[in-house]
Amino acid sequence: MLCLAVTESPAAPLATAEILETLRGRWQASYDLQLTSRRGRLYLQVMWAYLEQQSFPLDAEQYTAKLDELVATLNGLGVAGQVRQWLTTTNDKPRLGKAMNLALELPEGRASEFLL
Repeated sequence: MLCLAVTESPAAPLATAEILETLRGRWQASYDLQLTSRRGRLYLQVMWAYLEQQSFPLDAEQYTAKLDELVATLNGLGVAGQVRQWLTTTNDKPRLGKAMNLALELPEGRASEFLL
C-alpha cells in the first residue's frame, strides 16, 4: 500500500493540486468527486468514473474547474482536515458501480447553511 506524506497541517485549506496528487498517487486515476446530501447529512463521494477514461463526460479543463469549485466548498465548510485524512488513509478503493463515501462532520452551525 502506498502512503503519502501529508505536507499540510490537517486544518490547512485544501488545494486542487493536492487533491489531484492524492487521487493519482493512491489510485493512479483522477476520480470524479461529488458532494451529496442524504437524510440530513452531507457526504463527499469518490465516484468510479475518472478523467482518464475515454467515456468520462468532462475534458481536463472542465474537470479542473469542477474540482476547484468542490475544493472551495469543502474549505468553506471547514472540513479540509477530515477530507485530507480520509483520502490519505482510507483502505477502500473506488470500484465500478460503488462510490466511496465520507460522512462529513460539519462544524456547529455550518450544516444549516448547506442542508435544506
